[in-house]
Amino acid sequence: MAYRIRGVVLPERVERTFWVDGDRISTEEVPDAETVVDGGWLVPGLVDAHTHPGAESPEDPFDEAMLRSHLLAHRDAGVLLIRTPGTVERIPDWVHEDPELPRVQSAGRWLATAGHFFAGYPLRVSLEELAAAAVEEAKSSGGWCKVIGDWTPDDEAVPLEVLQAVTGAVHAVGGKVAVHATTAEGSRNAVLAGADSLEHGRHLDPDLLDQMAAQGTALVPTLTVAAEHVERLRAAPQTARRDWWLAGWDGMPPLIRSAHEAGVTVLAGTDSLPFGNIAAEVAQLRQAGLSAEAALGSASWTARDWLGLPGLVDGAPADLVAYDADPVAAPQVLADPVCIMLRGQIVKR
Repeated sequence: MAYRIRGVVLPERVERTFWVDGDRISTEEVPDAETVVDGGWLVPGLVDAHTHPGAESPEDPFDEAMLRSHLLAHRDAGVLLIRTPGTVERIPDWVHEDPELPRVQSAGRWLATAGHFFAGYPLRVSLEELAAAAVEEAKSSGGWCKVIGDWTPDDEAVPLEVLQAVTGAVHAVGGKVAVHATTAEGSRNAVLAGADSLEHGRHLDPDLLDQMAAQGTALVPTLTVAAEHVERLRAAPQTARRDWWLAGWDGMPPLIRSAHEAGVTVLAGTDSLPFGNIAAEVAQLRQAGLSAEAALGSASWTARDWLGLPGLVDGAPADLVAYDADPVAAPQVLADPVCIMLRGQIVKR
């Protein structure tokens, strides 16, 4: 089945007509194509750059049926590309072969040293083994690996020289490194080591933003999942841990604004359930101070470009989402697309 699609394309804000006959977008007319969108606003397929489908809590085992359900929830929200920076088990091959599921870039299994991350969740390795394990995950997954760079303010972060060995080894085989960091030391070490993405990034020293921009390290702040705990913690008795957590949260809006102004790529990532909740993360980024267009881009064209996929251009994959109003001017429509197309097939209309 061939399709015709017409609308205002974001971020260019130019009205265009596309034809889809297969899994690619074309600007050449296809006779007798069915018109599925005639007017409205066209956005490159949405992206969740930090999500962990396949389990719903740190105590749950990896479940392939749940994995498929979570990926379908993403797809039905218009999220047609996800990056999963860490899972208990590697993403199985059938995920990449199923045309009904979003495109997935995986970082393989979480890699953590002693004392870091949830018990039983990651692949435990020593500091000496970390670089080799990171290379193995990058080569066995989607080219990414994920290192737990720190955990609590009472624990030592992975030392800078160890992270430098990780990034050097992974980059040498063409891979990329995502680093979880929520402490000042962990965030600092991730940036100085040349990580490709800093996940969460709380307590990051703003003086490091220029280096992040220069070396292409993206910031994925994952605000939605943290926002769920803010009011409870504000009402809780004062403790050093509580105050540290809230200081990190309160520092995120100015950090995100400064990062964007410095030229750092800021990406939208929901982290955990509910899956398909990217509209909430975009809203959080707007509240943090990004413009509505930059916040939407962090979950669409900006993220796709950073992950190596084009937007809505001739020859690009036919992954798009259509809205009946401008999702920049009317952000509430982001959660209610009128049409979703994945790999040239209509998912919703």
